[in-house]
Amino acid sequence: IYGTVISKEARVKFGFLGEFPDEEREPVYVKEGQGAVLLCVPPKAWPQEVTYRWIYNEFPVFLNTDRRRFVSQKTGNLYIAKVEAQDAGNYSCFVSSPVLGKSVFSKFIPLIPLPPDDGYESGAVLHLFNVQYEDVGFYDCEAINTKGKDWHKAWLYVESAPEWAETINNTMKDIGSEHTMRCVASGKPFPFIRWYKDGYMYGKGELKFSSLTFADSGMYQCIAENYWGIKYANAELRVIACAPTFEFNPVKKQLLGAKDGRVVIECKPRAAPRPRFTWTKGKELLYNSSRISIMFDGSLEILNATKNDEGVYTCFAENDRGKANSSGYLTITGQRMYMCASKHSKDPTI
Repeated sequence: IYGTVISKEARVKFGFLGEFPDEEREPVYVKEGQGAVLLCVPPKAWPQEVTYRWIYNEFPVFLNTDRRRFVSQKTGNLYIAKVEAQDAGNYSCFVSSPVLGKSVFSKFIPLIPLPPDDGYESGAVLHLFNVQYEDVGFYDCEAINTKGKDWHKAWLYVESAPEWAETINNTMKDIGSEHTMRCVASGKPFPFIRWYKDGYMYGKGELKFSSLTFADSGMYQCIAENYWGIKYANAELRVIACAPTFEFNPVKKQLLGAKDGRVVIECKPRAAPRPRFTWTKGKELLYNSSRISIMFDGSLEILNATKNDEGVYTCFAENDRGKANSSGYLTITGQRMYMCASKHSKDPTI
């Protein structure tokens, strides 16, 4: 592999995790049955990948989260869907940096549930875990009691970083051939795709080559990017040219055909660009006729074969890089060979 690809941008910055302020935190009063939010207000940190937990009353007793209590790993805030009397206590936001191996925690926040009265507010929090695109849409919150009902609507948008649906692979192609390079990415907002060749901006969308040249060889990179992230895919395109050779796939030395049947003699040399094919029988040059034809892939087809078709057949392959040939002897059997099914087997027999 040869060529150049570009990496993601890198920035050197020393890691740190700040301290929480020393000021006392104000108590939070909330009526039982009502939702509550305890704000973390975390200190600045680098890297920004930190984790949040909450201490309950004393360290190291950590609050267990469940369907009623949820800690946002984005803000650090603690959400309690319906406050109960046993939620009373002191809470501290605990921030950890896995990279630095350091943790800090805030001053304790007293949570004081208030007993309900005849006109207290009730509430609930809807938590969606592992959000998918299918979760997009309107959500209705409806409150009902004996006096009536009310509701509120909210629209949920779901976005994501790019992911590859189709990408590129290392490819070897013949000089002069056609080739298409395609990258397809999913994501919301829809990712913008751009191309680089050997580290330089090359194009957008789909790359199409109508006739490859050596100059098209190199390292190609497609990049999909949207607001939420960036995705890279790299592949080498190698354009090759070589004289025909039968070293790896010569014409079969012994060929067998059936009388009055169809015979196909394959000719598959390695060559780039695609070679021109000619065939001989002995010293006789063969031409296309109603019974004999040279196929597009270089194979020789003989229809209604007879004993007179027996002999040495030679395939000649030539391009602008050179030429080569390979031979085999064709024998015609005295009768057709039929494919038939055995009564006791699903496999055909000869």
